[in-house]
Formats: sequence, structure tokens, C-alpha cells
Amino acid sequence: MIRPAEPRDVEAIHQFIVDLAVYEREPDAVTATASDLDRALFGQNPALFADVAEVDGRVVGMAIWFLNYSTWDGRHGIYLEDLYVDPAHRGSGLGRDLLVTLARRCVERGYSRFQWWVLDWNEPSIDFYKAMGAVAMDEWTVYRTSGEALEAMAALPLR
Repeated sequence: MIRPAEPRDVEAIHQFIVDLAVYEREPDAVTATASDLDRALFGQNPALFADVAEVDGRVVGMAIWFLNYSTWDGRHGIYLEDLYVDPAHRGSGLGRDLLVTLARRCVERGYSRFQWWVLDWNEPSIDFYKAMGAVAMDEWTVYRTSGEALEAMAALPLR
């Protein structure tokens, strides 16, 4: 069963985030706590959302997402931040169902796109996404500032 996440799911979702970081070869990268996640998902005016996959009353997968916006289309879209299914349940269709749920939400709400990033080395996921009809945006390069670089940028004077 796929359903919107509830506060009781936060610990499981947080553990999936840690597990995903390990899978993505960044085991020490997660600094967010379950409390951080709870505030982001269920605090006042949340801008982060999650759906979970549940089997026999146990949460075994998740999709964490938020809205983005296309100035070209003039409409919102969904950005999938994290998709994770417990290894014991991979191949069961739960990952597919989480993606389909988000795609349906886009269509129902009139959103124009559904997008996410995938690591270049993650061939199993790339193959899965392609099988679902996703297309790589090869002509785009992701840029990011964080940590000290973000602090330095924020300290630049306005002209």
C-alpha cells in the first residue's frame, strides 16, 4: 500500500535516508535528525512531503518530494528528493508504485513535470527509471553551493 507519510513514520523514513546514504557511498553525509525531518514534514507550513510504501503494517519504502516551478511552463512540478525501498522488498513493484503515485499527483494537480537526480554510476536505478519512461537531461549540469562556499556567497556585497 502507498500512502502519505504520517508522524509515526518519521523514524523509519529517517533510517531509510541513512540507508540510502550508505548505498550512495556517502555513509557519513547525513546530518539531519529524525526531529529535523519531523519539523520539515509536519511542522507549520511544511514544504517537504513524503509517501511511504507499507507491507503488513510495516513501512518498507519511501518517496520524499517537494514542489518546484517551471517559469517556462508557468506551472509547478514535483521534485523527487529521495526514493528508497528496503532491499528485502526490491523487485516487488513498490518503487514503481511510489513513482506512479507521484506521477498521478502531477497529472491530477496539473503539474507539468516530475523530475529527480540519479548518480551516474547507479545503473540499476537508471535502467529502472528508463523503463518507467524517464529521460536523462544530459545537457544540464547541476551546480551547488553549500557549507563554507555558501557562507562566502552569502557574505558577498550587493551591488
